[in-house]
Amino acid sequence: MIRVDAAQLRLADWIRPGDGIVMGQGTAEPLTLTEALVRQRGELGGVRAFLCAMFSDTFKPGTVDGIALHGMGGVGTNRRLIKAGAMDVVPCHVSQNAEFIADGTIACDVALVQVAPKDENGRYSLGLGADHTRAAVDKARVVIAEMNRRVPQTRCDVALTDADIDVLVETDRAPIQLPSAAIGDLERRIAAHVDVFIPDRATLQVGFGAIPEAIIAMLGNRRDLGVHSGMVGDSLVELVERGVVTNSAKGMDDGVSITGVLFGTDDKLYRFAHRNPAVKLCPVSYTHAFDVLSRLQRYVSINSALEVDLTGQVNAESIGGDYIGAVGGQVDFVRAAGRSPGGASIIALPSAAKGGTLSRIVARLSGPVTTARSDVDVVATENGAVRLRGLAFKERIKAMLELAAPAHREALAREAHDMSRRADRSSVSQGH
Repeated sequence: MIRVDAAQLRLADWIRPGDGIVMGQGTAEPLTLTEALVRQRGELGGVRAFLCAMFSDTFKPGTVDGIALHGMGGVGTNRRLIKAGAMDVVPCHVSQNAEFIADGTIACDVALVQVAPKDENGRYSLGLGADHTRAAVDKARVVIAEMNRRVPQTRCDVALTDADIDVLVETDRAPIQLPSAAIGDLERRIAAHVDVFIPDRATLQVGFGAIPEAIIAMLGNRRDLGVHSGMVGDSLVELVERGVVTNSAKGMDDGVSITGVLFGTDDKLYRFAHRNPAVKLCPVSYTHAFDVLSRLQRYVSINSALEVDLTGQVNAESIGGDYIGAVGGQVDFVRAAGRSPGGASIIALPSAAKGGTLSRIVARLSGPVTTARSDVDVVATENGAVRLRGLAFKERIKAMLELAAPAHREALAREAHDMSRRADRSSVSQGH
């Protein structure tokens, strides 16, 4: 391992033309390294970089020529790259990331990672994000690590040692902060309708955004909840401190909240997670694996969507031609929760957007099917919640119309009727 001063780091010494680069995502982005990548891109001879959920201003349209960007979707600041044509989307499940890196589907010649300072056992915790990082380290020809003194030393089975790192750059800077989303009346109304689906002793997976935050906020009267999620935010801290989350009834990982990444802030989540044995960062092979998730007791997944059609198909990726979401981990969690004893998967979203003028309950999706209607369980809006599992088409349509904004129900009912008539005529013409 070679130690290099941040000001003296010249990536061209390590990165070859045509190399594929994989880096930490979200709060685990090694900012000093990614900023150097953008700043020095002209010296690298053309490279390819894979992005997951990014929230920094590092990669911006107009400043990434020479870097062929591809990634999971439009979460965070990625959406502006996609809109500008500066990034291409790889539609894949989060559970596939490590596998794709390992088998070369996602090129990984160089891994750029962020780690915490070395502990007394000589290990560098991955700090804020384990997800696919170990897979990238194991695959890469060159591993460049930013050891940030402000990154918490979190419990992490896939921590690194000196032997894993080729180049170490020491820094002391605030990592990315992702405070909890603001919760308004709309989010509270949606949250109130899903209360019945979250029992005591449930194990939770929670997505990112105001609606999941609102649902978490209403759980103060629950007992012995557990957490096994792709991400956790600042709200975990309050639930643990209030005794709501104890992780005592999951059937595995007793007493420990499992997550892939920490999407929070220094003052709350990062401080709480530092050397805390009750929080553990794990790779996607554990946080998103079906064979792991389906063994959890009363597993409840909570996610959102851009739109849901009247039969229950979910679009969480693009709308109006703009790719602003991602396949992400939604399908991984929805399917697992559907198999968990006493579990439930919840898709929660507002019934309308753009001041109520655009219905998000639709007759036909305007984008791709992210989650199939055969996997969807509970759908909720501010107008109610319905369990679609086991319902026939006519029952689904009737239930979904009740979830739509009142101003859009009549038009949606007409569209549904017209679609049904066309389907009937087609069936007759084919002799069925």
